[in-house]
Amino acid sequence: MSKLGIVSYGSYIPRYRLNVEEIAKGWGEDPNEIKSQLQVNSKSVPGPDEDVTTMAVEAARNAMNRWQGNPKDIGALYVGSESRAYAVKPTATIVAAAIDAEGALQAADLEFACKAATAGMQMCFGLVKSKMISYGLSIGSDSSQGRPRDPLEYTAGAGSAAFLVGSENVVAELEGTYSVTTDMPDFWRREGAIYPSHGVRFTGEPAYFQHTIDASKGLMEEIDSKPSDYKYATFHQPNTKFPLRVSRMLGFSKEQVEPSLVCRDIGNAYSASSLLGLSQLLNKSQPGDKIFMTSYGSGAGSDAFSFVVTDEIERVQSYQFNLDYYVERKEIIDYGIYARFKGVLR
Repeated sequence: MSKLGIVSYGSYIPRYRLNVEEIAKGWGEDPNEIKSQLQVNSKSVPGPDEDVTTMAVEAARNAMNRWQGNPKDIGALYVGSESRAYAVKPTATIVAAAIDAEGALQAADLEFACKAATAGMQMCFGLVKSKMISYGLSIGSDSSQGRPRDPLEYTAGAGSAAFLVGSENVVAELEGTYSVTTDMPDFWRREGAIYPSHGVRFTGEPAYFQHTIDASKGLMEEIDSKPSDYKYATFHQPNTKFPLRVSRMLGFSKEQVEPSLVCRDIGNAYSASSLLGLSQLLNKSQPGDKIFMTSYGSGAGSDAFSFVVTDEIERVQSYQFNLDYYVERKEIIDYGIYARFKGVLR
């Protein structure tokens, strides 16, 4: 069989940013203390005409434009999110229509907190490997919610990332993937609730760290690899502190992880978080580089992946609307505008 892996990728970040200082000023808190705790400077905020669906469409279009293939060849399309625009109506069908992939197509919306989209990638890999489809597209898109004055308000950002999986013209070949899943109630939102709740004492230990470590070690043991084999690594980015700490615990260096940490400027994009990190690393990689990625989803579970970058990467890296374009394209807003855009005042 031909190589199995990532054929194309796309990302999208809203232009609006809210600085940590602006949130702290509104609540009389010390911004320097917040920055020290979270190591986040600002977060992305969707405009009044943006939501999970529009962001998913933008990321998917960027993946299609980078690929330059026929959308009708896509056999499966999955959208992972925990902040969908509709309670009952799939986002995946709207994206399929927007990129002209409607027709003979599997489509579904997935939910597993911040790892729904990496679960979608695994589904696409399985379908392509079994030759049930030629290409599969998995998208993570979220417009994250944070209760006013909750720590999440400082980090709950927005963004989307799309990954096209196939076996032809692969830019990053899949070496292996490994998952762990438990029932760990560290983050949840009941039907009808406006904002999510989180069990603070579970959020880091054991939820994020234990699942990330177990999945990462499980994969490295399965494929007989070690941290020093990789040029880069990326992990779920609820803030900057957690991925840097878990990387040290696993044996990765700061230099391997630092290039993927877009969360400093855009916050936690939830379902798109680890995939935005992967997108950034693919933009920086050279043929032969190995990339390690582990997602994390509250509730709880992690998916780990190992990729080898191929010569095909040079063909797609020149695409203009890459992640750096969206990170650098920003407009700073104040808390009042943010509250209006996000509907904070009810």
